[in-house]
Amino acid sequence: MSKSNKERKRREALIYHAKPQPGKIKVVPTKRYSTQRDLSLAYSPGVAEPCLEIAKDKANVYKYTTKANLVAVISNGTAVLGLGDIGPEASKPVMEGKGLLFKIFADIDVFDIEVDTKDVDQFIETVKNIAPTFGGINLEDIAAPEAFEIERRLIEELDIPVMHDDQHGTAIISSAALINALELAEKNIEDVRFVVSGAGSAAISCMNLYVALGAKLENIAMFDIDGLLHKGRTDLSPMQARFRTSKHYNSLADAMKNADVFLGLSVGNIVSQDMLRSMADNPIVFAMANPTPEISYAEAIASREDIIMATGRSDHPNQVNNVLGFPFIFRGALDVRATKINEAMKMAAVKALAALAKEPVPEQVNIAYGETKLNFGKEYIIPKPFDPRLIAKIPPAIAKAAMESGVATEPIEDWARYEDELLHRLGADNKIIRLLHKRARTNPKRIVFAEADHLDVLKAAQYVYDERIAIPILLGNEKTIHELRDELEFDGDVEIIDPKSDEQIERRERFANIYWESRKRKGVTIIDAQKKMRERNYFAAMLVNDGYADGLISGYSRSYPTVVKPMLELIGTAKGVKRVATTNLMITERGPMFLSDTSINIDPSGRELAKIAQMTALTVKMFGLEPNIAMLSYSNFGSSEHENAKKVSEAVEYLHRYYPEINVDGALQSDFALNREMLAEKFPFSKLAGKEVNTLVFPNLDAANITYKLMKELNKADSIGPIMLGMSKPVHILQLGSSVDEIINMAAVAVVDSQEKEKWQHRKE
Repeated sequence: MSKSNKERKRREALIYHAKPQPGKIKVVPTKRYSTQRDLSLAYSPGVAEPCLEIAKDKANVYKYTTKANLVAVISNGTAVLGLGDIGPEASKPVMEGKGLLFKIFADIDVFDIEVDTKDVDQFIETVKNIAPTFGGINLEDIAAPEAFEIERRLIEELDIPVMHDDQHGTAIISSAALINALELAEKNIEDVRFVVSGAGSAAISCMNLYVALGAKLENIAMFDIDGLLHKGRTDLSPMQARFRTSKHYNSLADAMKNADVFLGLSVGNIVSQDMLRSMADNPIVFAMANPTPEISYAEAIASREDIIMATGRSDHPNQVNNVLGFPFIFRGALDVRATKINEAMKMAAVKALAALAKEPVPEQVNIAYGETKLNFGKEYIIPKPFDPRLIAKIPPAIAKAAMESGVATEPIEDWARYEDELLHRLGADNKIIRLLHKRARTNPKRIVFAEADHLDVLKAAQYVYDERIAIPILLGNEKTIHELRDELEFDGDVEIIDPKSDEQIERRERFANIYWESRKRKGVTIIDAQKKMRERNYFAAMLVNDGYADGLISGYSRSYPTVVKPMLELIGTAKGVKRVATTNLMITERGPMFLSDTSINIDPSGRELAKIAQMTALTVKMFGLEPNIAMLSYSNFGSSEHENAKKVSEAVEYLHRYYPEINVDGALQSDFALNREMLAEKFPFSKLAGKEVNTLVFPNLDAANITYKLMKELNKADSIGPIMLGMSKPVHILQLGSSVDEIINMAAVAVVDSQEKEKWQHRKE
């Protein structure tokens, strides 16, 4: 990365943490507070009643306060990421980030606590004094060996779950990976020989858990910065001393000869291909130094065919990522009010993660990671972080282990209901956007940014280039684009095309002739065609038609109809589609919600509504979701004879007859569509009864567009769209004045749309 890019990334990170308000987390009310009565219940005098109940029985604090879902992320800043001892204040951004992960993956609220002491006793006393506030304690970024003592004593002296994630997170996730890797290698853990590079808290915790799984101490060779941990060394902590060996190895390379497993939690680039070639058959290599592994994934895979490889990086298979563990472990512990996180619970997490990797992978996960079909094997030995099943699989395993080991104080009785509650916790976040970007990165496409001479559009292009979401082609006034790029310090190798420049004369002429041939019998002259090719949207559409680009986005600075027109004239609709439509994806508190048609069809007929629903269903599936579609009206199931209601019923009847596989029903009023219980009670016959509706098809443009914009402004809901439905090529039109984030998301949509169309074309061939 160039110096200017590094500086830009640095500024971007600082701005992200500083604007629009400092930090990454905040406290929001969970109760009504609009009236004087609400406030008198929230505080004095009403608050006295729960206080008195808690005074009678301290366990009532879980009933009347946030304690049941509140975790403290606590650090003294002595071992922060790869930054070392930077102090408590400097550790706060990391602790806030950990809080954010707790929330988005397991819906756990967090207060981050930074403690200004390196004294073990003072640290422990501080945590003990504030512990009544919390349902659990996550210790973070505390240097070894103090971290071991702090965790051990807090577990003993507190009656709430305590875990130092730096120790146990990596141990739990890598243990799950090890179980499956050993199965694939057809080896028994009791027989294999381990070589470990690193002797810090994470490495020691990993090996402790491997020993609990059956590894033999005499089969372990552990190295720190001073070399092998052998019997003659007197500089080791008690935790390290457990792994001293009487065997003699001259070096890490010497120890790796004929070893079965290499575990790296040290520094990058210290293992060579020859060292891997010297290992036993079917070697297991966990090179987990971050951001640079002990040996790169590419080098390791190239060294021998039988290797089973894992790293800590997200851009390679088998990422050992702590986010697979700590959110779900605490979720399960909190939900049974466990007094601690014990070895049985950790082992339950290991086994649940290992087992999940062997189950059929949901299509949503395949789509997110750009895979045709993920299957248990050398490149898939642990679940992916975005697997939606984690929330429903890991916490129940933790909760059951807590109950069976006697540390649960509030046991769960209805497991089906508990699983349903866990799944509902996933609704209020932006996972679908992260999945969209992740999928785009698997196979970036060439996307034309037709208005790249506007600052916000160029900012979005810079982001998608830096993040490898797309390969942008910048269209617009070349001089302006260069000036803006200098302002943004956007120095990537990105193509710039100015449709009006002399350099494009030959291409303009060719495009004009193609356009004229297709439109000459509709009143278009060759002069008209030549003029059109100087306009950015006509030129951009021709770049896509010509195969030079895979897709385009436009509309930031022009009205929707003026941008749509050239797309319809030049690119046209997909086979079997007579009228295009649009859908908007809204990120709501209940989860992703698709709204159709928000931009094009003013008053569609019943048959057209059916086609809009069918096209929307395909788009919902493109995002890895199963569409549950409500066809909306002001009446329920034909209770009105008005034409506006009848056309919706006609659309539903058509869909039920010709597309029975689609979960769609109506006509429905919006409250019945969105209230699952009310729908099941009043209309149990409906195909949507008991299902969570995630797609709404409106009877006309008025209803759809008004609803979409109200949701966006009143609820501050993130939106992706309008997403074009029914076009033959990936063309997507922005709303006038879209934000940078909205442009980025639409670029990702264009990439994924191109990926889907490419797959469809290959199937046809």
